[in-house]
This record gives sequence, structure tokens and C-alpha cells, in this order.
Amino acid sequence: MKPLILSLALALPLLSTAPVAVHAQQAAAAATPGKQVVDNGTRILSTLQQRRTEFQKNPTALRTFIDGELRNVFDRDYAARLVLGPHGRGASDADVKLFADAMTDNLMQRYGAALLGFDGKPRIRLKGESPLPNNRGVKVSTEIVREGGDPIPVDYYVRDNGGWKIFDVMVEGVSYVQTFRSQFDTPLRQKSIAQVAADLRAGTIKPSADSDGAR
Repeated sequence: MKPLILSLALALPLLSTAPVAVHAQQAAAAATPGKQVVDNGTRILSTLQQRRTEFQKNPTALRTFIDGELRNVFDRDYAARLVLGPHGRGASDADVKLFADAMTDNLMQRYGAALLGFDGKPRIRLKGESPLPNNRGVKVSTEIVREGGDPIPVDYYVRDNGGWKIFDVMVEGVSYVQTFRSQFDTPLRQKSIAQVAADLRAGTIKPSADSDGAR
């Protein structure tokens, strides 16, 4: 998948359930996960389009925008435990948080700016919702509709953790949690979680959200 398409498919799900104000939070409490994904994803797309020139000139402003949205909606510690898999068994909450923050920041640094490269007006279309087994949450099935291109199927996996929060994203049938678990398996066999997190911060490990592996 091309980086531009990948950045939209990956980053929007991570941003797409963020409330914009207290009244929006109250309304979201009664909304379905799918409605939150579509409504707020649409809002974020609109903001990116409206502020494109500003964000292109000021990468810090773009990063602040992404961080502010992401902080509220991505269940990053839970997702990190899923990525760590067996390597996370018995790990301290502090180490998991260290890894989660480093992984998320690394991805947003690499893919965030590419969000500004989209022409036209892509939009999110809801296809359906279905409960996950064992009350683990809800799968929200959507498509990212683009001008001049085929729709991109994206499934968002969300759970109620003080509001609906995303813990996995499946783009064209590929789970980013499973992809990253595979990519991090070798480094985590060789180093501690804290050391791998430090490598992520330093850029010596660069996880890829496609299935080609870390580079």
C-alpha cells in the first residue's frame, strides 16, 4: 500500500473518535461506536483540509493537532500489550507505557505529515458494527472513499474504556497489531522492553504499518 493511502487509513482511525467539546462528549455517550467514528473522522478530515496550508508551513502545529486528538481516543497501553504479546507477560505498567508512547510517537512522526498530501475530499462510510467475542468490544466496519480510487476497507476495533477507544485497526484485511507483533518479535527477544522503546525513540527501529516488516 502506498504511504499516502496508508497514512490516511492508519492515522484517521486513531484520531476518529475524539470529542471536540464537553457537549460533544455528552452526545458521544449516547452514540454508537460507528457513528462516533464516522462523525468525528469527517470532522478531522475537514480540519486537515481547512488548515492544510498552515500545517504544511508549521509541522509543529500539525503534530500538536494530532497529539491532542490521539491522546483521547487511542487505547495505546492496551494496544501495546497486544503488540508485545508474550513478551509483555509480567511487564510493569511503566514499561508498557514507555513502549506504547514510543511506538505511537514513532508512527505519527512518520505518517502524520503524509495526511496533508491527499487531493480531493476522502470520506469515511460506515458499513456496519458487530460485537467482538467475549465482550471484548465492537468491530466497526467502514470504507475510506476516495476520488478516482477504489474504496479502502478499514475495520476499527474499539472497547469501552472510559469511552470508546481504538485498540486495533485492520486495513484491507491486515491488522496493525498483528503486523507490529511480528515485527517486534525479534528485537524483543534480544532486548528488554525499555531498550526497544529507546531504539524506537532514537529511530533505529522503524516499524512499518504494512506487512513488509520493520526497516
